[in-house]
Amino acid sequence: MSSHASTRISSTAFIGPGVELGADVSIGPFAVLVGPTRIGDHVRIGAGSHVGGAPEIASVRQNDAWDGDLDHFEVVVGDHTVLRDHVVIHHGSVRPTVVGSGCQLFSRTYVAHDVHVGDGVTLSAGVSLGGHVTVRPGANLGLNVSVHQRRVVGALAMVGMGTPVVRDVPPFATVYGVPARVQGVNRFGMQRAGICAEEVDAVAELLASRAAPNAGLMLSARVRAELDWWSALSHRIDMPTAS
Repeated sequence: MSSHASTRISSTAFIGPGVELGADVSIGPFAVLVGPTRIGDHVRIGAGSHVGGAPEIASVRQNDAWDGDLDHFEVVVGDHTVLRDHVVIHHGSVRPTVVGSGCQLFSRTYVAHDVHVGDGVTLSAGVSLGGHVTVRPGANLGLNVSVHQRRVVGALAMVGMGTPVVRDVPPFATVYGVPARVQGVNRFGMQRAGICAEEVDAVAELLASRAAPNAGLMLSARVRAELDWWSALSHRIDMPTAS
């Protein structure tokens, strides 16, 4: 383990070999961190959380990382991210498992192997992300949302509590229901992120029409980049829109 003097670790926490801690990290009682794992600066890890550990795949070797048997891709947690009580994050099988900077992962969040979570994401209590899931920056997933393996949640999307996500969620969308459907644009989230009302309206029309943005549409570079990223997904499984 490597750490900075400003880092605070509960006496009952376990920090295994291959764990790197940044500056001003706080680790609560009975938390377990096993390597290879890198924790950024100003990160808070709540009581009973488990960061690291073999991917939950039957064919993957189940190694004893707590004894220095480091056999999988690392976990990376970005700066200023908060992991509340009993959060679980597993090592990757084919790529690092990454949680970005400025994220909020609330109690009992589960982040499976090979997941990529972008910056500024909120995962509410009880959210479960299956293996290889991608959550783009600024997305907000409500209580007990479950995301099927290899699915994508677009940037600044909002997924309502209890929603089972088995298809990909477009950027900037509001999604809820069983089965999940696109219910409109995430106006509040977009405006809070500094996106102007005219641009929110333009994205709302795109989501309703399921059209690709044309070159003449006046969109900021940030919004257009996310829409272009979405359009370029070769494996995308589109989610239906509420009628």
